[in-house]
Parts: sequence; C-alpha cells; structure tokens
Amino acid sequence: MSLTTNAEFSCPYCMEINDLEIDPDNDLNQQQIVDCQVCCSPIEITVTTGLHDEFNILASTDND
Repeated sequence: MSLTTNAEFSCPYCMEINDLEIDPDNDLNQQQIVDCQVCCSPIEITVTTGLHDEFNILASTDND
C-alpha cells in the first residue's frame, strides 16, 4: 500500500504536464519548490484539498 498519491500539473513556464507524488500527511498546505521535468525551471507548488478529498495543485513561477 502506497502512502503517496500521484497527481499532475502544468508547468507555468512551458505548459508541459509534470507528475508529482503527494504525501497527504506532509505535503498539504506546504509550499515547495520543484523543477519542471521538461524545461527545468523552478516552480513554486502549493497542494490543498478540494471537494471529495481531491488534491488541488497551485503551480506558479518562483517570482510571482
């Protein structure tokens, strides 16, 4: 049994889809910086929960 959930988001720089593993116990409402898997630009990520316990990923440029 995996303790993480896979999710996808679009890079705010190149708009390509990126994969993200979310650990609900540690990642919710935390800001983190991840590099785009395609263009390698730094992305500021915030993970929250939405309806029906789905994850919402806010991805923005690190200078927004």
